[in-house]
Amino acid sequence: MSDPNLVLREGPWQHRMIPANGTRIHAALTGPDDGTTPLVVLLHGFPQNWFAWRHQLVALGERGYRVAALDLRGYGASDKPPGRYDLPVLAADVAAVIRSLGAARAGVVGHGLGGQVAWAMPSLTPGVVRAVATLAAPHPARLAAATARTAPLRTIRWLARVQAPWFPERSLTHGTMAYRVLEDWSAPGWRCGQAQIYADSMRLSFSAHSAMEQVRWLVRSTPRSDGRAYRRAVSATVRVPVLAIHGGADRFLPVGAADRDRDLTDSGYRRVVIADAGHFLPEEAPEQTTAALTAWLDRVHRDD
Repeated sequence: MSDPNLVLREGPWQHRMIPANGTRIHAALTGPDDGTTPLVVLLHGFPQNWFAWRHQLVALGERGYRVAALDLRGYGASDKPPGRYDLPVLAADVAAVIRSLGAARAGVVGHGLGGQVAWAMPSLTPGVVRAVATLAAPHPARLAAATARTAPLRTIRWLARVQAPWFPERSLTHGTMAYRVLEDWSAPGWRCGQAQIYADSMRLSFSAHSAMEQVRWLVRSTPRSDGRAYRRAVSATVRVPVLAIHGGADRFLPVGAADRDRDLTDSGYRRVVIADAGHFLPEEAPEQTTAALTAWLDRVHRDD
């Protein structure tokens, strides 16, 4: 497939292509656009796109926030350049989007892979981050150790399998990987009613390879100099408020993977566990996720 319009679902939001960091990032936008309203940026995880945030996109906009749900580079309607899918580049993309939207700072909310980007931004792009919320995402400085210590064997096996070239991409474009991931990482019995849009998005030209390269970088960079430099940078204490939301039934990374994250923060850390939800919190538990985010964002901006 080559038409990214298939992911531009209509709804109570506006779609915009935003110049950022030498590429173009797609955003779905809600809320007041008056230049003074607090901005909240929502970052999806693998194998999803901006549409995973549709419930929070509407609810936070109605709450009075300016909200931008992004497609990370390589996903959905965003550009898919031939290279540079490392976490520092993704963080720079988001920082550039925040500036392009006219905001000095934003609350950055990320799920899964997007959560890794959100965690990294206070260290890599500190000037644009007001606060960070992460969903199903242990701190990146401890991600490898936490995965090895707590992840189920099938998570380790999946991460090993996708390091191979070509075959994972083929499974995304012509097989069932997207469907299997959405089922296997969620709470038992939950079915993603929007799985088709995510599977179709992965069939867009170059999307599957871009997505896989981001996952591979997390693993392959671990022993390399770029990975060591990244982990040193993100090991700095997070000096903005942090909200961490986890699903008690996450079958990809359990809650215990984030047990030591509080030690790397010093400006307020709040942890919420949604007992019956799995990995895909914005869709598996939309009301509870929205309530946790709303209460936390209100508190952050009330304390400004």
